[in-house]
Amino acid sequence: MRDGHAYLNRNAQRLADAMIEDADRLGISHGRGSLGEHLIDAGAKARGGIEAGLRIVEICMGGLATVSASLDRSFGKWPYTVDVRSSQPVLACLASQYAGWNLSHEKYFAMGSGPVRALARVEPLFKDIPYRELEAQSSVVMLEAATPPPAEIVEKVAKATKLDPSQLTFIYAPTQSLTGSMQIVGRVLEVALHKAHDLNFPLDAIVDGAGRAPIPAPHPDFLKAMGRTNDAIIYGGIVQLYVRGSSQAARDLAEQLPSHRSRDHGRPFADIFKAFKGDFYAIDPHLFSPAEVIVTAIETGDTFRSGSRDDEMLEQSLG
Repeated sequence: MRDGHAYLNRNAQRLADAMIEDADRLGISHGRGSLGEHLIDAGAKARGGIEAGLRIVEICMGGLATVSASLDRSFGKWPYTVDVRSSQPVLACLASQYAGWNLSHEKYFAMGSGPVRALARVEPLFKDIPYRELEAQSSVVMLEAATPPPAEIVEKVAKATKLDPSQLTFIYAPTQSLTGSMQIVGRVLEVALHKAHDLNFPLDAIVDGAGRAPIPAPHPDFLKAMGRTNDAIIYGGIVQLYVRGSSQAARDLAEQLPSHRSRDHGRPFADIFKAFKGDFYAIDPHLFSPAEVIVTAIETGDTFRSGSRDDEMLEQSLG
């Protein structure tokens, strides 16, 4: 197992501290919880915005990615896009950004993401990621939620990380906020990495990657907001991966990775969610991937492309 001396968490803490310093400009607020934990409201009662969302994506990726927003005329009605790229995509996306830690208590439900996951290592996914963090002095947690975590969740994270609550920073923003929409769509590269893992592609063969997706308008209805953020990636996302190995392996990955390979592809995500009566885990997991994928085999020089943006589905979902 490869050990890191709080690499991801150290990077993320530096970025979180910078967010707090720029709170007024970012439209966020900072306070302390009942156990002394740091709380950053990035889009609940605070206004938040695109820049706050971009900062959160960088934090969630442990400082191992370059994240920006740009205007791309090729996206038609949705030219405002997020761009994410990383030369350490497995660590940035799977060891840090992936929202894989269930941090729920009674009626409070949230999935935790960020570098805290590499410190706690409580998820089965970490059996396939030979990396752990040591000697962290602090940690950062991102929650897609409209309220700060209850004390029970703070205690759970503190116990798992062996940190005092005062050493923990919780950032939260609901899906319905502009910040929330931004940081979710900023996972366009991460969903490609997660699906590659599900397809049993060797993670150590993925050496670089980049992704782009349109930033949808937020919506006050949670289901519609969730649908828009998912559809922005499923029907509008594009990812390029650089991999080691044979051309055939790269070709197979490119062909299997796009979202159109899923049985549930072809309807707005909100409609799919309703059809499964709100059971998120009943949805085909292969749906959660970009619309278009490019895979380059760096040892042979061959590139393979599969899938395409679906403007009709984007029109139905993003409006």
